[in-house]
Amino acid sequence: MSEMPAALAEIVEDFQSVTEPERLEMLLDFSEELPELPARLAEHPDLLEQVVECQTPLFLNIEVEPGGEHRVSLFFSAPPQAPTTRGFASVLHQGLDGLPAAEVLGVPDDMPQLLGLTRALTPLRLRGMSAMLARIKRQVSERVAAAGS
Repeated sequence: MSEMPAALAEIVEDFQSVTEPERLEMLLDFSEELPELPARLAEHPDLLEQVVECQTPLFLNIEVEPGGEHRVSLFFSAPPQAPTTRGFASVLHQGLDGLPAAEVLGVPDDMPQLLGLTRALTPLRLRGMSAMLARIKRQVSERVAAAGS
């Protein structure tokens, strides 16, 4: 997991260190820690991109600081009645928010499978998790390119 940012690698290790039922419980705990959208985004849902592969409505927005390391800020919106979706969004938020773009872009595409939830969640939910990560990486790439370096 050396190519994974330290905070995200620690989260993955925490998931891998417990039993499968405990992993699902951890994911539900993460769901309660997902930050609310800031007012500037909550009042303008048109600024959010929907991850249509998710079974429940999940929207995200990525901001990248211009210049320097292009630090990334992640914002998610998911309904409270979607705890697995919110949980994975929270894992990504806690593991990636505030990091340089290069670190976010270096996250392995199979990171969602590394959480060890393949038997606890349906393939459709896992595909949604992978799509969330892919959207984040795509938006980061686009914003870094638009910033001109």
